[in-house]
Order: sequence, then structure tokens, then C-alpha cells
Amino acid sequence: MTIIGMLHHRRDPTTVIKSYAYAAVAKAEGVDFFYFSPGTVNFVNRSIRGQVYENGSWKERIMPFPDVIYNAGSPEKLVKSKATINKLKKEIPFTTNSLGNKWNINERLKEAKEFSNYLIPTEVVKRMDIFYKFIISFQKVVLKPIDGRKGKGIYFISKIEERYEVRKNAESDFYSKQQLDEFLKDKLSKGTFIIQPYIQSVTKSGQVYDFRLHVQKNGEGKWVITTIYPRIAPIGSIIPNINNGGFTNYLDPFLEQEFKGEAFDIRRMLEHFSLSLADHLDKLQMTKYGEVIDEIGIDVGLDENSKIWVYEVNWRPGCPPAFYLELDVVIHSIQYAKYVAENQRKIKIEISTLKKKKIEEKGEIPIIAITGSAGKTTSKAFLASILSKKWNVFESKDYWNTTEHTKKHAAEINDAHEAVVLEYGMAYPGVITEHCSIIKPTISIVTNIGLAHVGNFDSDIKGVAHAKSELIHGMDQKGILILNKDDDNSKYLETQNFKGKIMTVGIKSPANYRAYGVRYVENGMSFKMKLQGQEITLFIPILGEHHVYNALNAIAVADYLGFTPMEIKAGLIFRKPPRRLTVYNCSDNITVIDDTVHSHPQGVKAALDVLSNIGKHRKIAIIGQMRELGDLREQEYRKVGEYVYEKGIDLLITYGFRTEEIGDQAKLKGFTATNIYHFTKKEALHELLKEIVKKDDTILVKGASKTNMFDTVQFLDQTFKE
Repeated sequence: MTIIGMLHHRRDPTTVIKSYAYAAVAKAEGVDFFYFSPGTVNFVNRSIRGQVYENGSWKERIMPFPDVIYNAGSPEKLVKSKATINKLKKEIPFTTNSLGNKWNINERLKEAKEFSNYLIPTEVVKRMDIFYKFIISFQKVVLKPIDGRKGKGIYFISKIEERYEVRKNAESDFYSKQQLDEFLKDKLSKGTFIIQPYIQSVTKSGQVYDFRLHVQKNGEGKWVITTIYPRIAPIGSIIPNINNGGFTNYLDPFLEQEFKGEAFDIRRMLEHFSLSLADHLDKLQMTKYGEVIDEIGIDVGLDENSKIWVYEVNWRPGCPPAFYLELDVVIHSIQYAKYVAENQRKIKIEISTLKKKKIEEKGEIPIIAITGSAGKTTSKAFLASILSKKWNVFESKDYWNTTEHTKKHAAEINDAHEAVVLEYGMAYPGVITEHCSIIKPTISIVTNIGLAHVGNFDSDIKGVAHAKSELIHGMDQKGILILNKDDDNSKYLETQNFKGKIMTVGIKSPANYRAYGVRYVENGMSFKMKLQGQEITLFIPILGEHHVYNALNAIAVADYLGFTPMEIKAGLIFRKPPRRLTVYNCSDNITVIDDTVHSHPQGVKAALDVLSNIGKHRKIAIIGQMRELGDLREQEYRKVGEYVYEKGIDLLITYGFRTEEIGDQAKLKGFTATNIYHFTKKEALHELLKEIVKKDDTILVKGASKTNMFDTVQFLDQTFKE
């Protein structure tokens, strides 16, 4: 006779309501059943001091090790007995294993590729800036504890003009930015929270609802639906969870009332989805950990287009609160426990087969290489951020773009990676060809063709384009190539013999991926575009129209690889590369813009655009030397001087060899001579800044790393520290 042991963190079975139901059903099913906690296990004589239900009460009995363990305890409470449980797992099969907290489950769902499209983008809120980027992008967000249960501790936060509405259950408060800062600091100091865009399902009468999909394995080891039911929030509340006052309804009457002729199709969709998702999670658990699961509760909503969104997946969900289904839940659990005990060999063969199949199906992963005169690092960071929403991505470190770096990357990429995103830099002919010989890309992006390193190509832009074209020649000739339609110099790229697919990005010209309505907003840029048949508004947390092109590069690749607009939108909230138009807010409302990694004419003009757009009062530009311009240096310096005048900059300060030519040309155009300064020594430059910087100034510091212009950023930050 099969023996089932029910493992729970509580010692007393009378405190666990469902223990009696399990004992009763086990008896009816013809199996022996006992209840135990980890502290009662004796590995020496392979016995457990368990509790058996006899003659109307629980009796303590010394029991042999069971044939199977029904794992019913709280993972958080059982963690202190981890060593005992792991030892038991080596000797006795478990019917199920914890899937972890909300974040762990979210990460696992990403691995079920077709189901990741139903996931609401989720981030762990480690810093307050993550929260604010999310709310700028999505306007309405949900903040919830990572280990929360029963709908407790959930906040719905909306940005309404300059204030924030914070809702919990049916209660609402309005906070200023400062008050919200204090609220968030308090919450984050007490626990870990996750953030998601708020996607709401609403009945015709205006009440918020969701669906609970409760699925289990039966006595044949197959997934079956225990029940599907709607949960409806009380009027005024936005949490339908039963423990927060929500109520249930029968599925069919609810669907007929809300969806009329579509009711049958929606029911079938929910049924198919619940069984398919359970099967995928189960196979992931078997493939990854060699374990099985037996029961999950999936909370989903439907948006206005009847698209399913997964709110949460609950391992070991509670019994449905109505419909008299408690015994159905217990019967499935006991029958499956018996199946596990009697079919261990079959289950192990299934696990082994799944692992082998996963290895065979892995196939070729996308290898994306990015080159161009500007925008490589930011395009790479945008793309890696989006792809990481559901894939394990190998991303090269910022500015690691030499051939020596590529050799290191080749050694670090392994079977666990599902996509590779790299920068291919070059200063001379033949370099990108070497990159491609080390790692051959299947997808390539050429951001633009500019004057960076043009002095190494006889001051000829066509020479730069020829060297960048090495990426086109060296990649998979049937792969995907992304080009900038607005970049006039990209016409020199050698695409004539490329047999793959070329896709374009742009703002000013018609392109496959075109942004419009581009505008500066708080802490970044907003723009619109058509994506997968719908118009969407996107936000990037970095300033400058030129960075919209970088975002478009990433969007084009992600869309081609099957990522959803929601995943793309969330992925654009990325980790900005350091010293790329980083804004420092100093005392007396002084703003410092740090753009001190690279410097070439195109980048200087883009940075001046940012200064012109965000500077509300006096605008000061500090511009350092631009290297490797060759014979074009004087001509390009004059163009920058003219641009400084055109953008309405108030004070111009140049630093470095021959940069006074920028100021001379600005003066010729009409710039006030007394507002132009030139330095070759930083100490003198910094002394001037102490004298002239005043309240409300916005200061751009633009220069390449080799000129150490970041020293000036640090000086300003320390001198005018808040």
C-alpha cells in the first residue's frame, strides 16, 4: 500500500485546516497517510514521528519513510529546515516543489518563450529612480511586495499633472513629489518591492476584476482544470482578491454578461491558456531542476482587446472559496501523490528526455553587432535591456569594443546565453573584418557614418564608410542589417551585394521604424511610432533626439526577434551608460550636463541641442578638443562655432589645442566677444567658473575621455554641491 507523508512547517495538524480533508480522502483512496514536520525526521533508522488520524483525532505514531511526500508547507517557514528537506528529496520523491516568489516566477515564465508575451513587464525597485522612470513611461503603475500574498501591501500609483495618486484598496491619497519620495523611502526600507505597469480589467458596471485559473495534476499525471472563476473587486476598490473584500462569481454567467457572443471563445481561451501555461512551467521545472510541480493558481486579466495578461502565478494556491470544490482539490492531490509514488521510473525518463530535447532544440542564437561613428554603446544598452526582458543576454561591457575585447567575449559566451549584443569599434581599415572573423554576427546595426577617426582615412568620409562596410561583408550574408535612413553619409555603405534583409530607422525620412512627435520631457525623451499595427508612445530616460535613433535601432531588432510592444517599452527604461548626457542638479538650481566620453562634430552638435532644449535661463557650453579630424579639423571647428551661435548659447568656453577657432567663428557670426573664453589649462578654466557661474545656469561639459573633461564636471559638482 502506498504511504503518503504530508510535510508542513507546523507541528500540530489541528492548526492546518486541510490536513483532515487529506487524511479522509487518502483513506477513501486506499493509501496510508500521515502528517509530519521537518524536526520529527530520523535519518539513522529511516523513520518519522508523524501524526495519523484515527477514530476522530490525531495520534502520534512512528512511521517508516513514506513512498512520496506531499509538500504543503510555506517555503519561507521551511527555509530553516532546508538541510533536512534537501536530504529527504534525495531519498523520497516530492509531489511538488516551490516556484519561489513573484520575481522568481516571473523570471521562469520568461523562459517559456511563447508565454513571455503574456507577462506584464516587471522590475525589482532597488532605487527610487527606477520607480520614477517606470511611472513616466507608463503613467499608472502597481507597486507590490516581492513576497506578498492575498493581495496585501499592493499600491496603485498614478501621475496626474504634478501630483501622484496613491491607492490602496478603496482608499486614495494625493502626494507631492517630495511626499511620494518619503513614502517610497519608507516602503523600500522595510522590504523588497516590484513594479509593473497597471493593466486593468473592468466590468461594464466599472468594477475591477480578474480570473483565477486553478489547475492541478490528476491520478494519471496530467494537468486538469479544477476551476476557473472571476474575482470582482468591491465598488471603489481596485483589488479583486477575496481577502480584500472581493467576491466570486460562476464563470459562464459572468462571461455571458460581460462578453455576450464572445463568451464561449473566451472560456475556451482561458481553459487552453491555463493548461498550456501549467504544462510549460512543469516542463521548465523538470528540465532545469529535475523536479515536478502539481498545482498552480494563475491570476490573469483581459485588456480592452481581450488579450490575456498574467498578473501572478501562485504555487500551492488556496482552495477556491466557493463552489464546494475543496474535496476536488484534495482528491487530485492525493491521486497525483499516488501516481508519483508508483511511476518514479517513468517520471525520471520524462525528465531526461526533456533535458536532451532542450539541448537539441537550442539552435543558433542571434548575435548582434553594432558599429557606427556615434551611438554604438547606447544602442547596445537599449537592445540588451529589451532582450533581457525574457532572454539570458550576453552584453559586452560599455566601451569594450576593440578586437582584443571581442576575443575575450568569444571565450565568455556559453550555452546558457540566448542572445549576444556586441559593439564593434574601429579606428583603421581591417579592424571590423577582424572582429567578424572572431565572432560572426547574424544581425548588424550601423548607427551612422560620421567624422570620428576621419583623420585616419585621408580626411575622406567615404573611407570611413568603406571601413564600416566591413561589418556588412563580414556578417551572415542572409542576416538582418539595420541602417539609419536620415544619415546622409550612410549612402556610402556597401550594401549592393548583401543578400539578407535591410531594415531602416528614421525620424525625418520614411523608414521601416520611424519615430514622430519627438519631444523633451522630464528626464528624457518621448516619441510615438507605429509598431505591430498600433500607435504607441515611448519614453527613453536619456536626453537628445540623437538617442531616439539609438532606441529605434534596438526596437527594430527586438521587433524582428518577436518582442512585444510592452516588453520593448519596458526595456527602453535602461541602465544609461555613464557620462552620456548625465544631468547633475546642483545648488541654486544650477544644472550640469556631463557628456565627456567621446567628442566629434556630430556629437558636439547633438549635445548643444540638449543644452538649448533643457536650459531655461543662461546656457553655458564648455567644449573640449576633438581629435582625429585630420585636414577637416579647421572646417569642422568653424561649423561648430556657427552652431553655437545658431542655438542661442549665452557663454562659450573652449579648452584645448586650436579650439579657439570655434569661438572665432562664433564671433564672426555675431556671438558677443566678451562671452567667449579659451583655455589650455584646466586650473585657469576652473577659476573662471568659480567667478561666472550663477543661480539657474545650465552648463554643458562636452569632451572626449582623452582630454579629461570629466575633471571639470567633478569640479562643478563639488563647487556647487547641493
